[in-house]
Amino acid sequence: MSHKHIHIGFDAKRAAQNKTGLGNYSRFVIRGLAQWAPNLRLYLFTPNAKKTQAIGDIAKLTAVRMRFPESLFWRLCRALWRQWGVVRAATSKKVRLFHGLTGELPWGLRAKGIKSVVTIHDLIFLRFPHYYPCIDRWIYHWKFRSACLRADRIIAVSECTKRDIIHFFGTPEEKISVVYQGCDEQFAQPVTEYHQDQVRRRYHLPERFILYVGSIEERKNLLLLAQALTQLPDEDITVIALGHQTAYAKKVRRYAEDHDLGRRFRMISGVNFGDLPVFYQLAQAFVYPSRFEGFGIPMLEAITSGTPAIGCTGSSLEEAGGPSCLYVSPDDPAALADALQRVLTDEDLRAKMIADGHAYAQRFDAEKLTMQLLQLYANII
Repeated sequence: MSHKHIHIGFDAKRAAQNKTGLGNYSRFVIRGLAQWAPNLRLYLFTPNAKKTQAIGDIAKLTAVRMRFPESLFWRLCRALWRQWGVVRAATSKKVRLFHGLTGELPWGLRAKGIKSVVTIHDLIFLRFPHYYPCIDRWIYHWKFRSACLRADRIIAVSECTKRDIIHFFGTPEEKISVVYQGCDEQFAQPVTEYHQDQVRRRYHLPERFILYVGSIEERKNLLLLAQALTQLPDEDITVIALGHQTAYAKKVRRYAEDHDLGRRFRMISGVNFGDLPVFYQLAQAFVYPSRFEGFGIPMLEAITSGTPAIGCTGSSLEEAGGPSCLYVSPDDPAALADALQRVLTDEDLRAKMIADGHAYAQRFDAEKLTMQLLQLYANII
């Protein structure tokens, strides 16, 4: 991949429209390539020119070219454009490799001589089907399985996801590469006292709190943290849970009310991304009680921020947090309460978790991960 201006195409709908998980991953990949691979031209194919609010300054980077449906027909049939029209547009731009960043690939790439890579983030809809409506499970299964069959190479975001791809789709192991995602560099930067004071006042934060970050849905298992809080002897500590609230939030809120947790258990939605590092750095501990994650980026955000973190066993959280974090069963509130008590009271343990967490986070350095991705591209083109 040494000659000038190799053209790479991306399914960039999530990068343009989604400000959380899949969007963050897509922007992380694109930004890294734009920064460390100056010989590439990155074509971002996204279906709606009016919905690019999440792309930010990436659209202005020298290497980046935004591409939208051009004809009236494709603008009226945007979903079809993502599946079929993109290939014609990619061919006209001499794209040599197309990367489906969120589990999907358009049809017809191989016929046009375009190599392909697809990233699979998780197969939770197959491992825990009861969390998903039947129609969603069918659509995801068809899209992801088809993409894995047609792709020249598959990227799994964790060893856990790689095992699931092999298990559920029967994909040959040698076709799958694990390339991790990093987190935004702002989590590694110490926040100013002024910003800390601003965030404390804006969200009325207590002096000492345990942090949770993630959507508040059944799979994320936030109720476990509420149950653990009732078993903590320290009544001066509060839980602050940040994230989009689903119907499951009512169940958690009802439990908190029934067990007299009052203002010791708070759920906040709509937090600015720029304020997130402050929450992490102010927290006494971070807890991610999720039953299953494809990777679990909040664990990485926590250790990068220098916050002692506790996760649950059974998926990929040990990969994201590393051996410096503590892990408990997702069905054992007493074990979580015990782990929290240790983190909150044992200063030697805290110091070791923070130092070891910082060291482990270095393996998710953006440049290092981008170089791994570039090597994978080079092996295909």
